[in-house]
Amino acid sequence: MKKKKRKDILNRRGGFTLIELMVVMIILGLLAALVVPRMFGRIGEAKKKAANAQIELYGTALDSFHLDVSRYPTTAEGLEALITQISGAEGWNGPYLKKTEIPADPWNNPYHYEAPGKHGDYDLYSYGADNTEGGEGDNEDIVSWKSMR
Repeated sequence: MKKKKRKDILNRRGGFTLIELMVVMIILGLLAALVVPRMFGRIGEAKKKAANAQIELYGTALDSFHLDVSRYPTTAEGLEALITQISGAEGWNGPYLKKTEIPADPWNNPYHYEAPGKHGDYDLYSYGADNTEGGEGDNEDIVSWKSMR
């Protein structure tokens, strides 16, 4: 008799009931509802910090260009002057960036460059997520003439 009970127990297939699976799914859903919004909120902040870091990097490259050529690239020459020698740039000792093309901002838009700038020798900026001037939050402009908060 004991052998038969052991066989029955061993032959039974273990598994989860529908209710147990539903409880696990609900718990996972609640965790996702709490964690995902916080993660997406940090993505916007990370993109702004990345844009600020890229602008600082371009600023260093522009300063190196200025030391070699005795001027900043004009608005027409743009940031391309940092990776490709332009005519009339005697003393150019670039490329001043490791990339072979000018990377876009974290929102996949080109950086805006003006020289001479309204706020200094040059203005370098990104319009943020909306790619239009002004805005707050993710749409806030990232500019070379202000430090990141």
